[in-house]
Amino acid sequence: MLPEIYNNHLTTYLKKSEYLILLIVIELIQVYRKIRLEELANRLPVPILFESRRKKLKRFFEMPCLTIEGIWIPIIKQWLEQSFNPGEVLHIAIDRTQWGLINILMVSLIIDNRGIPLYFELLDHTGNSNFDTQKSILSRVLPWLKEYKTVVLGDREFCSVELAKWLHGQKQVYYALRLKKSNYIEVEKEMWTRLKDLGLSPGMSLFYQGIKITKTRGFIGSNIVAKWKRKYRGVETKEAWFIITNLTSLDETIDAYKKRFCIEEMFRDFKKGGYDLERTKLTGHRLTSAIILITLAYSMATFSGKIIKDKGLAKYVGRVRKNKKMQRRHSNFYIGLHGKDWVDSCDLLDVESQALMQLSPGKASYYRQGRRAISLIKSSL
Repeated sequence: MLPEIYNNHLTTYLKKSEYLILLIVIELIQVYRKIRLEELANRLPVPILFESRRKKLKRFFEMPCLTIEGIWIPIIKQWLEQSFNPGEVLHIAIDRTQWGLINILMVSLIIDNRGIPLYFELLDHTGNSNFDTQKSILSRVLPWLKEYKTVVLGDREFCSVELAKWLHGQKQVYYALRLKKSNYIEVEKEMWTRLKDLGLSPGMSLFYQGIKITKTRGFIGSNIVAKWKRKYRGVETKEAWFIITNLTSLDETIDAYKKRFCIEEMFRDFKKGGYDLERTKLTGHRLTSAIILITLAYSMATFSGKIIKDKGLAKYVGRVRKNKKMQRRHSNFYIGLHGKDWVDSCDLLDVESQALMQLSPGKASYYRQGRRAISLIKSSL
């Protein structure tokens, strides 16, 4: 059974047969972490020939109703309304991932050190996206977020002056976009210098307010943050960060920009670290369908993991940090994904587990606590 928000929308949007296949495929993706058509067909629990199962899945992935506008956007909009109050700060990251000829541009909400997909597009070319494409995808997302203070984050691919200028003109929208070190800024009247020539060294940071950037198509009104991390435990960063922003302080800008890296963790979860998206041979609409299904599975695991952690049950699923100074060992996604693995194994091998517990009566109280934890984790999924 899907979470209530998911279930309420999908049961009304899809036909019953479509909904049931979607339910089965998401469960297979969640359990086996594979998205290849043949591997899903191997496990599809329908008593027909393998080739018939493969064709059935192929037709499912080709369904016109499997679109991000139809499947995912209504769900994530409702989740946003339930999870955040108007006026809260939301950080969204725009980034691109590519393998082979597949090129995906995605906008994600950053929450609890992970990205949650909001919208994505398959690009019809390899390599970087341009301003028009970036503006187009952000124009689809920003209207949903007009009730919030939205901070757009982007790396050097998204450092165009046009994008910063366009974002600067949007209401309730802030930005922190990393610049290339070759960009020029006007440090004084008619005195231009390249960012890399500002004289930064490890441990230094600078904040320029209301500065003009680039000689030809520049505009005035943005701030520039320059920061080079100090050497820490023998590790020294190779270069400084140069960030164009309309946030009002150095610390606020750096804290915001750091969140951008969470979308890279999300891409890792989509790929080899989770659902193995890179190994799929799907293209076009079928690939779009696959990404939508992974988005459903990934978001459910992430949200479930948050609930499991909030209930204090993460220690039953994985190793936890020993003190607050340590980096947390596992993400919400990991806890949600492997929490499901654990309770499914407990159900599958319940008879053997009960027999094993009876051999250690002295630990009965611990087993009772564990059984209660299993019940609470199930209620979180």
